[in-house]
Amino acid sequence: MTRRPTPPALLLAALLTLPGPAAAGQEPPLSSLTLVGPPRTIFKAGRDACDGADVPDAPARAFRDAGGAVAMFGMHYRNRALRGPDLDHLKLDCAVVLESGEKSDPALYDDRSWITATWTEDGRAVAALLHHEYQANEHEGRCPAGTYMACWYNTITAAASGDGGRSFRRASPPAVVAAAPFRQEVDQGRHRGFFNPSNIVAQGRWRYMLASTTGWDRPGSDQDSGVCLFRTATPDDPTSWRAWTGAGFTAAFPDPYAARARLPDTCKPVAPFPAPVGAVVRHRGTGAFIAVFMAKAGGEFPQSGFYWTSSRDLLAWDKPRLLMAGATLYDDPCTAPEGLIAYPSLLDPSAEGRNFDDAGDTAILTYATLRTEGCRITSERDLLRRPVAIKVWP
Repeated sequence: MTRRPTPPALLLAALLTLPGPAAAGQEPPLSSLTLVGPPRTIFKAGRDACDGADVPDAPARAFRDAGGAVAMFGMHYRNRALRGPDLDHLKLDCAVVLESGEKSDPALYDDRSWITATWTEDGRAVAALLHHEYQANEHEGRCPAGTYMACWYNTITAAASGDGGRSFRRASPPAVVAAAPFRQEVDQGRHRGFFNPSNIVAQGRWRYMLASTTGWDRPGSDQDSGVCLFRTATPDDPTSWRAWTGAGFTAAFPDPYAARARLPDTCKPVAPFPAPVGAVVRHRGTGAFIAVFMAKAGGEFPQSGFYWTSSRDLLAWDKPRLLMAGATLYDDPCTAPEGLIAYPSLLDPSAEGRNFDDAGDTAILTYATLRTEGCRITSERDLLRRPVAIKVWP
């Protein structure tokens, strides 16, 4: 199979220095997660790919369509779904549901897009959040620095499906969920914007997601870097998402290419996340929330690997604890001859919700393994799953 080179993975944004867990909340922990079985392969790149664009490159997101079948996303910017009757029997569908236009105009928000969250009430109409990267280094004259991280302009946009996730369409003009309050700058010098939304989780009438921001320093508007909590009652309306400010869910981050007169809003980052949140689920027995993410060894994190943390309200989280050790995408590949792990997510095959946003006392941890060659991360990536036991204290 001929495989085209894969660009740096979207979660390399965690090279940013984001807040550590020093501000974490409750002790003792609300929950305990334990791996209770060996890994099993869901997707193997050399065996199951349709073409060179098929590699796991985002945390797994799943929903049940109107007929009860499962669609799972989490692949590359040529977006395809794994499909099957349930989470235990998935196969990659080679039909592209959303293509990336790789367009040079940043105002179009159609360079490279990953489906990174979905929500559906009926299994037919599906709202999707897209991690959109304007990779200015790939477009002549848009970024003299010429390197990926120095030229990366990131926005969370939206797409919609009316056929149960068989195809998605972008709105015109573009549907912007969260953007920095400034346009792409040829001399920006570092990664900028909002990126890596978590899955969407329900609580009553509200739908929530966590998204990372690089922050900014602008006259009258200083935004700290970190992970912000967003909510909406209508996920099919991309403009309705609002972020937590410390006092309420009132911060909006609209398209900076559209006219804007007022002072930009800011959101208050939520501790203890040092990097984007892989997934968050609501425990059915107690209502508590459990989030998983990856972290590099250092500071409050004794080992590199996947961690979890718990919360009663999505704002105050307890101290992160190690779930699975291993060199992650944030570690130096030169020191990881056995490869890397990345993109953790939690999914309960018995979830009561159509969107797999709830979990009982068992679930599966899904994640990717990335083979390395010397100091290079290759496109040989597999998607794996491991069973997890969950205990949450009332």
